[in-house]
Amino acid sequence: MLTHRNIVANTLMISAAESPLSWQPREGHPDGDVILAFLPFFHIYGLTVVLHQSFYKGTKTVVMPKFDIESWCDIVQNHRITFAYVVPPVVLQLAKHPCVDRYNLSTLRMLNSGAAPLTKELVDAMHARIRVPVKQGYGLSETSPTTHTQPWDLWHSTVGAVGTMLPNQTAKYMAPDETEVPVGETGELWIKGPNVFKGYLNNVEGTRNALTDDGYFKTGDVGFQDKDGNFYITDRVKELIKYKGFQVPPAELEGKLASHPSIADVAVLGVFKKDLATEVPLAYIVPNKNIVPSPTLADEISTWLAERVANHKRLRGGVRFVEEIPKSAAGKILRRQLKERFAREEEGREGGRAKL
Repeated sequence: MLTHRNIVANTLMISAAESPLSWQPREGHPDGDVILAFLPFFHIYGLTVVLHQSFYKGTKTVVMPKFDIESWCDIVQNHRITFAYVVPPVVLQLAKHPCVDRYNLSTLRMLNSGAAPLTKELVDAMHARIRVPVKQGYGLSETSPTTHTQPWDLWHSTVGAVGTMLPNQTAKYMAPDETEVPVGETGELWIKGPNVFKGYLNNVEGTRNALTDDGYFKTGDVGFQDKDGNFYITDRVKELIKYKGFQVPPAELEGKLASHPSIADVAVLGVFKKDLATEVPLAYIVPNKNIVPSPTLADEISTWLAERVANHKRLRGGVRFVEEIPKSAAGKILRRQLKERFAREEEGREGGRAKL
């Protein structure tokens, strides 16, 4: 349950963090900043960050009814868009989709990515191609949503971070025993501020588990803080792959795999391997256009990643090719659907072996 005060507080917090955005005309931009909105307004990311902030700042906003990369690029070029909130799958398309080269995107001053982790590899690939900076932010529905974002002038010096805290909040990283961990060490992020929700509707137990007596919200996200106050999110507590006592963040592997020249999109999940009695990472991969999926390509991708990660992060679950990675309207990977797909595939294999 979000209150009116939660939403208003977060709108003001975001506005302070995005201070370079302005309705005021400047040379080459008589309308001031022009925002491109394609995120659904029924989602908290699109509602507060795009819609409410644009109303508050008075910036011109161009709305896309439905996203596709070519239309997005066309609107940027023809409406001289200066800023857009995006999600990592859009950053991936800007880095790899062939249509992008046909458009002039030079009016873009900055992109802000949220809703899912954005890796350094993906930031570097996109910036190398279109020369537009992209910073990262972080938030949750329960926090109205935004709690952190990178300052505009630090977007490239802290690639991989979700930024510094927005005003009027406190935060800390906590160990499983609920003791605070020191700077640089990994823990679960807890946040407190006027943007934190009041609880889950008709779910007393869920509310009790999520909110502490002194008002901190347990985000369920894992990460750390550096000495300069930059916050990092490595993954969701519930999505971490637990391999023989090691924790493997799927988002880290997805970021590295996305830089492979044969891969258009990717999702990594943990699957249980009976012979090892543990979870192992498995990758579902959408190959680039004109790339033919094959066992040889799957082996090549697994070997390529193994050369770039620690031993416990290898794709011991293998590589499987798909036509599309299922995602929510906000661009988050729907891992549950992939787990259900994996279960069906395994059931089919077991059935096939039984018939033999």
